[in-house]
Amino acid sequence: MRVISGLAKGRKLQTAEGLSTRPTTDRIKETLFNIIAFDLPDAAFLDLFSGSGAIGIEALSRGASEAVFVEQDTVCQKIIKENLLHTGLDKLGRVLGLEVMQALRLLSKEKALFDIIFLDPPYQAGLIEPTLTEISKGGLLKKDGYIIVERSAQTPFTPIPGFRVLREKEYRTTVLMFLCLEEGIL
Repeated sequence: MRVISGLAKGRKLQTAEGLSTRPTTDRIKETLFNIIAFDLPDAAFLDLFSGSGAIGIEALSRGASEAVFVEQDTVCQKIIKENLLHTGLDKLGRVLGLEVMQALRLLSKEKALFDIIFLDPPYQAGLIEPTLTEISKGGLLKKDGYIIVERSAQTPFTPIPGFRVLREKEYRTTVLMFLCLEEGIL
């Protein structure tokens, strides 16, 4: 896995061995960042269920002003920190070694606001709807911001009050779903 574009273009990223993470493929990552490219400069980016941190690091490489990485696995936390150092983006990234719901409550207490929130939970864990509910409850998304959910094409999505689907991009087994606040304008 590598950084596709921007300041850290071409830098290789470490990933956790085994099946504990499921990295977003380079093809899906490239398509995702082509879609959001114009929204990245100076954006506050939240990368939930971060794994290796590849998505948040790509956002930083392409101009995001800051990224918060939320990952509870200690091996993955170490890998994210090493990847940030290796890419020279460590001053722009913050790693929260907490379970996602705890991290969202902490960020809410800190009055954090994000332009783009990316979440890629384990596909069969049933965490998409509770995570979106906690994001809404905590007021973490800026009014004109949006959320990107990476999910299995086989996993149905239950609409969450307060959000509307902007678009979906389907690949063979993966769907990228873009959501905004119901009153938000994109």
